Amino acid sequence: MKLPRHAAILEIVRTHRVPSQEALRELLAARGIEVAQATLSRDIRNLGLVKTPDEHGGSGYVVPAGGPDVGPTLSRLLPALYVGADGVGNLLVLKTLVGGAQPIAVAIDAEGWSEIVGTIGGDDTILIVLRSPDHRDVIVSRIEAIADRRTDSG
Repeated sequence: MKLPRHAAILEIVRTHRVPSQEALRELLAARGIEVAQATLSRDIRNLGLVKTPDEHGGSGYVVPAGGPDVGPTLSRLLPALYVGADGVGNLLVLKTLVGGAQPIAVAIDAEGWSEIVGTIGGDDTILIVLRSPDHRDVIVSRIEAIADRRTDSG
């Protein structure tokens, strides 16, 4: 029953706004799939679903980039969630709206940019460790171009 349930969860998340585990449980029940809250929590974790802010001012579950299916990409996440960037040396800190850091960090990791060693995503802040301080401006420019923002210098 686990694989069909996982398939149903992924389809529901792709086709519906799912703001909570209870809403997901109800949508599954409407399909004849009864699931305990603990099992649903485990399924959400196993499928790698993340809760991100949506255009309605709320939030909902999505399948992240690199997840079981193509999920939110930087081109979808950054315009809505990116606030700014600052850094020193080979460290870059991205600020996002609350709840936006982890999905963006996952999407950045999925890009596989050679200039980046790794990311650590909190709730509204991402630490990006770069291979060289020389890469910082390149990555900021790339991120801001995707977010469709331009830096004002001087």
